[in-house]
Amino acid sequence: MKKITIDNLISEMTLEEKASLCSAADAWHTKKIERLNLPSVMVSDGPHGLRKEDDSPAHFGLLESIEAICFPTASALACSFDRDLIENVGNALGKECQSEDISVLLGPGINMKRSPLCGRNFEYFSEDPYLAGEMGAAFVNGVQKNDIGTSLKHFAANNQEWRRMSISAEIDERTLNETYLTAFEKVVKQAKPWTIMCSYNQINGEYSCENKELLTDTLRDKWGYEGLVMTDWGAMNDRVKALKAGLDLEMPSSHGETDKLIVKAVNDGTLDIETLDTAVRRILTLVDNSLDSKDKHSGFKYDMEWHHEIAQETAENCAVLLKNNGALPLSKNQNIAFIGEFADNPRIQGGGSSHINCHKIDTALNCVKELADVTYAKGYNTDNEQTDENLLNEALNTAKNADVAVIFAGLPDAFENEGFDRTHIDMPKCQNELIEEICKVQKNVVVVLHNGSAITMPWLGKVNAVLEMYLAGEASGAAAVNLLFGIANPSGKLAESFPMQLEDTPAYLNFPGNRDKVNYNEGIFIGYRYYDKKKMNVLFPFGYGLSYTKFRYDNMKINGNDISESDFSFKDNENVNVSVDITNIGDVDGAEIVQLYIRNHIDEDNRPVKELKDFAKVKLAAGETKTVTFTLNFRSWAYYNETIHDWYAPSGEYKILIGASSRDIKLQKAVSITSTTKIPFVVNKSTTCEDVERFAKNKAPLDEMLMKCVKAQHKEESPKTEEEELKDLKCGFGGVPLHSTLSFTPDELKYEDIQNAINEINKGE
Repeated sequence: MKKITIDNLISEMTLEEKASLCSAADAWHTKKIERLNLPSVMVSDGPHGLRKEDDSPAHFGLLESIEAICFPTASALACSFDRDLIENVGNALGKECQSEDISVLLGPGINMKRSPLCGRNFEYFSEDPYLAGEMGAAFVNGVQKNDIGTSLKHFAANNQEWRRMSISAEIDERTLNETYLTAFEKVVKQAKPWTIMCSYNQINGEYSCENKELLTDTLRDKWGYEGLVMTDWGAMNDRVKALKAGLDLEMPSSHGETDKLIVKAVNDGTLDIETLDTAVRRILTLVDNSLDSKDKHSGFKYDMEWHHEIAQETAENCAVLLKNNGALPLSKNQNIAFIGEFADNPRIQGGGSSHINCHKIDTALNCVKELADVTYAKGYNTDNEQTDENLLNEALNTAKNADVAVIFAGLPDAFENEGFDRTHIDMPKCQNELIEEICKVQKNVVVVLHNGSAITMPWLGKVNAVLEMYLAGEASGAAAVNLLFGIANPSGKLAESFPMQLEDTPAYLNFPGNRDKVNYNEGIFIGYRYYDKKKMNVLFPFGYGLSYTKFRYDNMKINGNDISESDFSFKDNENVNVSVDITNIGDVDGAEIVQLYIRNHIDEDNRPVKELKDFAKVKLAAGETKTVTFTLNFRSWAYYNETIHDWYAPSGEYKILIGASSRDIKLQKAVSITSTTKIPFVVNKSTTCEDVERFAKNKAPLDEMLMKCVKAQHKEESPKTEEEELKDLKCGFGGVPLHSTLSFTPDELKYEDIQNAINEINKGE
């Protein structure tokens, strides 16, 4: 079905057939039109694995899914800071979709981690929009290189589960664009996803599915998106308004009810047929692309064991070593105790629409048998928080007789899941008590964590090492063992900040809101942007992670010039190249994640202390040095300005920071940036005299107006000249609005004088 055929099909369709295409046939398939030989295509849940529901007769209505590979969830994947690794995962998933006759994988999710309480944070990449966008683009590129579509979600501002289908996220224009849309923009422009899934929630009182400013003005007109927009499952509100706004496909089936509304609207003239035809054309284009893909890849099957190995390698590259006082790596000659139910039954994924029926699951307890003899104690139950005294005592006896106790802990399914938010950021009480008690009988304690989001660690000062696995997929057990024994070297870094306590978090007073609204009063300051601005201590900062080796940062250059010898000045639209040498100064091979931040020193608007603008993961043999190069562009310096409704980089000094984390800056250099954009300055009666002095091109009309007052009051015997008195008057009037000058000046100043001055100043802008 070629595009000329698409036009022919549209011309042959009845109004009812066109309307019918705009909603699904069932939970997973678009509608077919047999009269025109138009087939349906299938979509499937993702994003870290294929959740294709088994439609065999034996499983009808049971909502069981086929066996598939469970890769690490997004919360883990983002800690790799590795575009190539993420693209490789996407590539594997694309191949699995080909094998299972899936046309669109529903993912990735790139919503911001506004609060660690969001129950679905395990499906999202980061608190940072740049990192989330880069990870999302790599994932989409990986999937779509197999001629399989993705569905970027949830567009937009879906940052909580509580009342997610109705609540209105109240967000100002700058915060929405700068924080909550940036990741979507990056993926749209860099990877061109076949489809985008709108979110359930409202934004400033309007549902995402019928938000023209979001779906057309921003997504299509500003960003140039040409693909299809679908609803999240059950997100449709007003079907005709949604069509007009740019929403093409309603998922899942609405039993034909909303199709009737479309037909009625066209017939009564409240919906243009052209608007309907546009949506139909996008749906047919998706079907066309899917049919081409099936022809090209017919009969393809993938090797599940090979993909399981990819899942393990990925998990090893995502894990974050949070603490190590020499306890790791372990030696197979040690007397080792594995403690905790997660050693034998690991939590590898979150629940809900992304839950995968795993091909197989590696447990740490089984995998360690190939390396060393270990003793095991269950320690706790995951089905409740209460301490089982028998399990605790068994664990204490096991731990005190070992050289090292490795405790596998974290969050059970009941603590974080799709459909509800967390109420705190603590681990279960029984697990915290277990760790505390074991530390009393064993001085060498290692904790391995399985969780989808940030947690508190009241026992952190008492243990020797902490390895954060996140929800690392079906091969997490094998990956954990390899990392513990040094077969793999930890190289991940945190894609989110770990706060000291829940009360420290940016949205604490505004999460999850009331029944109708949630106010994003923290604005752009989420994650490390907030903690840096407030100069607050955190448990672990954004970008943090340790290794079994050490790295040295040297020789920072800008456009090839040594930073100690040159001053740098650029226009905001010039590309700037930054390079730095990274050396592995340890004894083992490893990988370092080099992070580039921009610090803004311009007091023109309230901006973060620093923002991530690029990163690179570099693999280094022991003793090896490599040069890492970054390219900065206009958006590296810019923020979203509400006056011009666009991005703006003010003139002034910025600093380029090279660091190992957001709070471990190794090298830096100041640069001067000159803006090529002029912010229009429009004066009105409420404009202050100070702002006229600072921003107006033509300040003379204000001087002339105030000089009239000076002349009326100036006395010849005055020791000051009129010019000196004018200067004093302007200084005194700094924060006074123009309309208020009438109250503090002689009768000679009239209202008309103020209005004339305003008109003259505005002529010069």
